[in-house]
Amino acid sequence: MAEANTDSGTGLFESLKTFSATLIAITHTRLELLSTDLEEEREHLLSMLVLGLLALFCIGVGVVLATIFVVVAFWDGYRLAALGTLAALFVSAGAAAVGFVKHKLRIKPRIFAASLSELSKDRQHLSSRT
Repeated sequence: MAEANTDSGTGLFESLKTFSATLIAITHTRLELLSTDLEEEREHLLSMLVLGLLALFCIGVGVVLATIFVVVAFWDGYRLAALGTLAALFVSAGAAAVGFVKHKLRIKPRIFAASLSELSKDRQHLSSRT
C-alpha cells in the first residue's frame, strides 16, 4: 500500500516537471518569435528611412533643376506665371504626399501580429483542454 502512494507522488512530480518544461519551452518559443518580429520591424523601418531619404534627395534636386529650367525658358514674358504655377504644383504634390503617408500609417499591420496570433492560438488550445 505504501508503494502505491510513492508511485502516485512520483507520477505527480514527473507530471509537474513535464508541465513546467513544456511551459518554459512555449515561453522560449514565443520570446524568440517576439525578438524576430522586433528585428524584422527594425530592419524594415531602417530600409524605409534610407530609401525615403534617397528619394527625397533625388526628387529635391530634380525639382530645383526643373524649376530653374522652366523659369529660364519663360524668362522673357511669363516668368512670374511659371514660378506661380510651379509653386502651386509643388505645394499640391507635398499635400498629396502627406495624405499618402497618413494613409500608409493607418493601414500598417500591427506590430507583433504574428506573436499575438500564436499566443491567441496557445490560449485557445489550453482553454479547450480544460
